[in-house]
Parts: sequence; C-alpha cells; structure tokens
Amino acid sequence: MSSAAEQKAVQQERITGGVPVPRVVGIPAGPARALPAPVVWPGTSMPLGARYRVGPDGVAGTNFALWAGGAEAVDLCLFDAEGRETRLALTEPTHEIWHGFVPGVAPGTRYGFRVHGRWDPWTGARWNPAKLLLDPYAHAVDGEFGLPPEVYAHVRDWPQQHVADTVRDDRDSAPYVPKGVVVHDDTTEDEWLDDRRPKTPWADSVIYELHVGGFTKLHPEIPEQLRGTYAGLAHPAAIEHLVRLGVTAVELLPVHQFAHEDHLLRKGLKNYWGYNSIGYFAPHAAYAATGTAGQQVGEFKRMVRALHAAGIEVILDVVYNHTAEAGELGPMLSLKGISNPGYYRLQDDARRYSDYTGCGNTLHVVQPHVLRLITDSLRYWVTEMGVDGFRFDLAAALARSMHDVDMLSPFLAVIAQDPVLRRVKLIAEPWDIGSGGYQVGAFPPLWTEWNDRYRGAVRDFWRGALPDVRDLGYRLSGSSDLYAWGGRRPYASVNFITAHDGFTLRDLVSYEHKHNEANGENNRDGTDDNRSWNCGVEGETDDPDVLDLRRRQLRNLLTTLLLSTGVPMLVAGDELGRTQGGNNNAYCQDNAISWMDWSLLEDPAWRALTDLTARLITLRNRHPVLRRRSFFSGRAHSVDGLRDLAWFTPSGAEMTEHDWYAPAATLGMYLSGRDIPGRDERGTPIVDDSFLTVLHSGDRPTEFVLPGPPWAERYEVIVDTAREDQDEAPGVRHEAGSAITLAPRSVLLLKVG
Repeated sequence: MSSAAEQKAVQQERITGGVPVPRVVGIPAGPARALPAPVVWPGTSMPLGARYRVGPDGVAGTNFALWAGGAEAVDLCLFDAEGRETRLALTEPTHEIWHGFVPGVAPGTRYGFRVHGRWDPWTGARWNPAKLLLDPYAHAVDGEFGLPPEVYAHVRDWPQQHVADTVRDDRDSAPYVPKGVVVHDDTTEDEWLDDRRPKTPWADSVIYELHVGGFTKLHPEIPEQLRGTYAGLAHPAAIEHLVRLGVTAVELLPVHQFAHEDHLLRKGLKNYWGYNSIGYFAPHAAYAATGTAGQQVGEFKRMVRALHAAGIEVILDVVYNHTAEAGELGPMLSLKGISNPGYYRLQDDARRYSDYTGCGNTLHVVQPHVLRLITDSLRYWVTEMGVDGFRFDLAAALARSMHDVDMLSPFLAVIAQDPVLRRVKLIAEPWDIGSGGYQVGAFPPLWTEWNDRYRGAVRDFWRGALPDVRDLGYRLSGSSDLYAWGGRRPYASVNFITAHDGFTLRDLVSYEHKHNEANGENNRDGTDDNRSWNCGVEGETDDPDVLDLRRRQLRNLLTTLLLSTGVPMLVAGDELGRTQGGNNNAYCQDNAISWMDWSLLEDPAWRALTDLTARLITLRNRHPVLRRRSFFSGRAHSVDGLRDLAWFTPSGAEMTEHDWYAPAATLGMYLSGRDIPGRDERGTPIVDDSFLTVLHSGDRPTEFVLPGPPWAERYEVIVDTAREDQDEAPGVRHEAGSAITLAPRSVLLLKVG
C-alpha cells in the first residue's frame, strides 16, 4: 500500500471507526428517478436548516446548512418516496457550518444528515455516521420515532451495561427514524392579511392549559378525522367552548416535534404530554390532519389564526432544557450525533451528562450556538407561526451559567434585549431539579412565573391544613412578598391550583393517594405530596352527601382562583369535572384517562360548574379591582380611613398581627374600588365597585359580621358557593354590621353598596 493510500486508510479509520461509508450513494435503478442528480453547489451558511429558494441563474432548489462543531465531514441525505437514499457531501464549512445548495430539491423532499468525526465517548465525542440525524432546524418532520437498537449510537443491548455506551453500533438507523421535510408553507399571504394578535394585557389574561390532541379527541361535534389535531382545535365547536368560558389564552402542552421514550414503547405506551422534544422548529406531526409532508405547518398557522379571530392568544409550552436523546445510554436522534460536546452539558467525566432536568441531559445554553438555536426557534414561532408567548419548562435550567442559576445568565440577557421576544408573553416554570434550582419569585421583569406557593396555600386552606392564614393572605392579594421588587407587578404571578402534572381538580377532592397503576411502574411514579382531601371516601362513590361536598369544594377552589389577584390558569376540563381516576402523572396515557370527556356536559351538575366558571371570568373581566395592575398598599388613601385592601375576622373587626398567626378557618378580604392606581387609555382615573370576599373552610356553619361604615352601608351577594345554582344567589342583600351565617366550606362574594 502506498504512503498516500495508507494515510487515506488511517483517516477512514479515524472518521468511521473502520466502517466504510460511501461519500455519495446513488439512487438504485428503478422505473423513475424521484430525486435530482447529486449535484451540490456551495450555497450559503445562512440561514441554518433547509431553505427552498431560487438560487444562482434563477435555478430553484434548497440550501442546506448545519452547524456541527468539531465534526470532520457532513453528508446530506435525501430520500425519495420509496425511502431510497442519496448521500451528498457538504464540502463548504464556514465557521463550522456545513452548507450546500442542491438544485431541483423541492418542498416535500425528506432529508437528514450523517456527521463524521471521532468516536471517543471518554472525551464526549460520539460521532457515528451510521446514524441518520434530524436537522435541528427542520420545519417539519415526517414519520414517528421508534427506538429499535439501530437508533442507538452504541450497542444498546451490550451485556456489560456499565460500558455499553462506549461500544459503537455501526448499523444504519435511517429506516427507523423520521426525516426532516423541506417546507414551502402552503398558507397564502391573503390568509394572514386579516390576522390580528389579541395582545391581551397581562392583568386581563385568563390562561387555559390544554393538550392539542386530548382536547378534541372525544368532541362529538367535530368531524372524526379532525379530532385530536390542530384543525380540530381550530374547529368552531372547540373555539365556542373557549369563548363561552371567556378565557383569553390557550397554553398548549408541547407541540414541538417530540419522541417517545424507549421504556414506554416497550410497555405499549407513548409519551402523551410531549415533554421530550427533538425538533424545535417543527409542529408535532401526529397532531396534523392534513398530512406530514410539510402540510402541518400551514395547519398549525390556520389554527392560530382561528384562535386569534376569537380573541384568544396562543402560548406554547416549550422544552428547551433537555432533548429526547437522554443520557449516555439514550438514542442518537439529532444533536448528540451532530456535536455532543457542543450541545450538551457534560460532567468532568465527559462520558456522563449533567442532568438538571431529570431527563438524562441538559442543553448547554451558555454555548452561543445553543443559545442561537433556542432564540432562532422562539423567533420563528412568533414571526412565522403567529404565537403570542411561551411557557418555559424547567426555566431555571436555562438560567444556569456554568453551574448555578444566574438571573444575569446569557439566556435571560438575550431574551431581555431581543426586539421580538421581549414583546411576547414569557412564563417561567421557575425551578429545576438541580442544587439551588427553586427560584420562585426570582426571575427578572418581563417574566411571569408559575406560582406553586399559591397552589400549595390554596389547597391547604381548603383541606384544613394551613396552620394560619399568613401565606394565604399573600397569595390571594398578588404575592407581593415574592414579586414586589424591580418594577414587577401582581401579574408576575400565574396563579394555579392544578396543572397538567398532578391531580385534576375533581381528583383533588376525590383522592388522597395517587393511583398510577396504568403507568406500569407499580404506582411508584408521580408525587406523593398531593395536598388533597377526598371528602371522606377514596375515589368514585354514589354517596350523595360526599358528591355534594366534592362539588362544593370544586366551586370553592375555582372561585378562590378566579377572584385572586394575579393571572389565573385553568386546566382544560377542570370546569366540567374531568377525572383521571386518581392518576397524578398521566404523561403516558394517550387515551380516555387524559382526554377531555365532553359527555360530562350532559350532567346538570357539571354543566352548572362550567356556568359558574364562565360567570366568574365575566365578573373578573368587568371589574378592574379583581385584576389590579399594581400591588395593594394597605394604607388609607382618604379621610374616612378606607384602605385599598383590608382583612377581617368573623367578628367584623380588622385583623391584628396576632390574628395572622392564629389558626383560622374564616377570612374576609375587602377590595376597595375607589383606590385603584393608574388610569385608563384616555387618562381617566379607574374607579370600580368594592367587594368583600369571605372564605370559610370550616366543617360547621359560622357567623360572620359584615364590616360597617366606612367600609360599607350594605352588601349584595354576587356568588355563594354553598349553592349549586348560582342564579339563586345574586340579589340577596344584607345591611352592614349585620351577622350572616356562612355555610360549611363555602365562599361568599359580596358587592359593597
């Protein structure tokens, strides 16, 4: 062998581990040639991803660009309708971006990449060109992720599992993985001309968390072929329910392309929630009714447009903290094979991944190209797909600099100065599982936060477990102890009692223990800290007294949530008594356990709960004192000593310092409509009615003396949760200073006269 040949062989060994991978593989002979001849022009390094355009000399084709830091070669792989592959070498690296323009490659073409480099897991290098990789900038994905052994870069079933990740698997993964799709959006410009973003102010927002698939899967008025899809959510029957409730925004569980975990697939289950992202630009293909060869992009846009037309904003729950590739024993689907040490946080032992998420890996957001991937994705969903905001899963992981959570981190700094992103709604789940990860109240201005301290305090009050009412007072009035700094406002707190993870609202009053047997983990998964009360019977019952008490507790919880200062978040189905049978971790239940049960509306009792929810949202919308833009001061603003916020004991006296520290089941909260800071759009001072809300969590009736002057002359009942039919409650009047009897476990909302 000549010296040159030896050097070439050594290089081949270094790049592929001895596995010969042809640089160009032609399309096998057949009756028709579905793909163009394998010609690659230099193209451009910007933008990243696949971009269909007219190139030099008016020739149409697609420019491909992939950042692959540390890689030694990159192949573009094109697939025809029969799955036959053409490999084309991208030979133009610019600043570690490998790029090329391929004439004739049209929208609908499926593609992926193979990336060459060292196989040295001990230093974090895991390049394996036998594995077809999804373009992280792919705008559409065709196919489902199964996880057979071929999808792993290492020998998954190696007998010695403690070193299995170091043994390279050279089997081709292309037949088993989805492909990216070259997209030319089918949404016409005319369709977007009349789109108007609602731009609902934060203080006026009511968020409704829902799952795109589960919300319409069982809806009887939506055509079967549209159920569980973007088109299904855009259907008038689905939107009518949202409009009837009066919610201002839907918060969609993850719609980025995601993959199912191996341990679920082996049990015949799937990831239902979608917190396992792998494609940050692609709408999840399984939610598309119109097709997965790029049509899902236009379908998603039309869904957004339909919601906007109804005055409803679209907020996406996004998972940029980790990907579906898990840890060192996880599959190789995209980033791990493109540049493992460039995309992920690795430990000092570079075989291992730093895991602040509980999902096996954490994206290394400090790296410029990772930060660019995330912000490019966010801007794309705003500017191209029309969404109005984002809820960031485990946002503390994104705010970590090298190790610690840092509120001056590159991610937060970039968001704060970005002219597009700083204008949309930004919601943090302000924690991760790492050391120092709990950051409720710590995110900077522009951000709102899921306030789990609100959830805990309200749950504990209504199950009789609060030692005193100090924490409850803060939560009901906007959580000023957490958010009154740096110019933040009460709407920095997203108040919620339930979310997708945990019990539904009905299960919260029906179960004290989780019942997750269907998840296949012997009921070990899911939290044991439910802070729930089953009203005396575990699970379903036909006892009328228990059922009546449970429905009253539901009315109490919903009324508390929608009358609290801050931004309320409801979970789809809580307004009509949806149950998961006590499953508090239904992440893998893509079935009737998780789907919205629309038949509940046929029951007058559940229909009444839906009516109450809509009534409370309408009340909130009509009265600015219930959705304040500034924190209460608690100080007197007029000569009569009336304060913007006051608290009362059952005796009708204002609460003292001692009262806040004493056990209490009854609390009165007075909101003055005379002292609302700020002015309306025309500069007119904002004046509203005043209200007294009385919450009683005790199991016996109790007397409450209504505060007299200067607080009020008389009171009118607006909501009484002791009554199932709220049409019977309004109009009842009481004189100030009189004693009224509160029903056990009830909320009374009174308007001051």
